Amino acid sequence: MNTTLDFLVEKANEARNFSYSPYSEYKVGASLLCSDGTVYTGCNIENASYSATVCAERVAIFKAISDGKRDFKALCVVGGKGEKGDFAPPCGVCLQVISEFCSPDFTILLVSGGKTKSYTLANFLPNAFSASDIK
Repeated sequence: MNTTLDFLVEKANEARNFSYSPYSEYKVGASLLCSDGTVYTGCNIENASYSATVCAERVAIFKAISDGKRDFKALCVVGGKGEKGDFAPPCGVCLQVISEFCSPDFTILLVSGGKTKSYTLANFLPNAFSASDIK
């Protein structure tokens, strides 16, 4: 792995440790790399009313947005059940949020057990709903 990827994986794993997931036990951590080199992290935060649950990816993105960041390079996601977890792809809601701020070629990295899978946003969401659809 390269240094940037190692750092993103480290930060995502650290964020995963803060996951609040007493219902599903599905712990997820995410790290978001901004174009200026800043990294934001997030963890999933569950709620007894499942619809109030927030995913790690959205937490990281919303933290960055709330700090005025709008230009992102990559998102790294680690997670799943158990200590080691598994590959944990973003859900549809997270993909829609990512598509609001990122181009179809935005990099999404899934990491599990020292293995990395690299995708683009377009791989996951080839026909994203966008602002052009409501004009």
